[in-house]
Amino acid sequence: MGWNANDMDDQTGRTAIVTGANSGIGLVAARELAGKGAHVVVACRDTGKGDAAVKQMRSDLGSRGPEAQLEVRQLDLADLDSVRAFAAGISDDFPDGIDLLINNAGVMAPPRRETADNFELQFGTNHLGHFALTGLLLDRLKQVPGSRVVTVSSNAHRMGKIDFDDIQSEKHYFRWRAYGQSKLANLVFALDLQKRLAAAGLEVESMAAHPGYSATNLTAAGTGLGSDLMGLITKPITMITDLLIAQDAEAGALPTLYAATVPDLAGGSYIGPDGHGEHRGAPTIVAPRHKAEDAETAERLWQVSTDLTGVGYDFSGGT
Repeated sequence: MGWNANDMDDQTGRTAIVTGANSGIGLVAARELAGKGAHVVVACRDTGKGDAAVKQMRSDLGSRGPEAQLEVRQLDLADLDSVRAFAAGISDDFPDGIDLLINNAGVMAPPRRETADNFELQFGTNHLGHFALTGLLLDRLKQVPGSRVVTVSSNAHRMGKIDFDDIQSEKHYFRWRAYGQSKLANLVFALDLQKRLAAAGLEVESMAAHPGYSATNLTAAGTGLGSDLMGLITKPITMITDLLIAQDAEAGALPTLYAATVPDLAGGSYIGPDGHGEHRGAPTIVAPRHKAEDAETAERLWQVSTDLTGVGYDFSGGT
């Protein structure tokens, strides 16, 4: 038997933020952290859904539910004003710092849409929103030695390419290519962030994780959005694949929880399932595609992300 949520150390005294914690693997990760004693901020766009998710979490936790420290806060990663407001609220209300930021929320393969700031929706939400959020919360993370940032990527990063000549997919939009780009950007960011933190001598660690092939509402939404021919073709294929290959959200959340809580895990670790093709299985350290570790790509993506979001990172304060 591989590592599971029961193997997690006690999390009492830790403050964790989980984006997109109202459903899927984010909900499971938030629930398990709270069940182990962490104070968990359920960060989601729709606070009504967040409240319903917390009610479900408390029920799932049984006797531990009433005492679980769970709170809902509004965060729309597709709106930088919302990201800034959320980060300001966290900074005010948690002056002693935060221990854990899990960049989990995301959208998958919708028709082309734009964020409130006119970014392509997938790149804007999955990558730029989390890039801005992490930078705005870095001061609070720096206050807690050994704090972690876990950014959730995907096996789809392997099909991704960051097209700096059309990063917003304005010339050509293929929703799965745009999704792959956003997930590759997540992984490039996570690995590059670790290098920058280490170079600055900061006691903050950046990890990455992917859930394998997990049958969650994100998968269903991604294949069902839109009425185009591709959606009609992929939806039944996905339903069959879910039955044959996919693992549920409970298992899909384990790589994230492993990256977030396992002691002595090296910064920059990438965690995914240990099964064939990394589709399912127990969490373990896996290898990213070589593109995710390309220094030139990382430097260029960091600069583009800084320019687009207007968020700079303060790496001062290291040893």
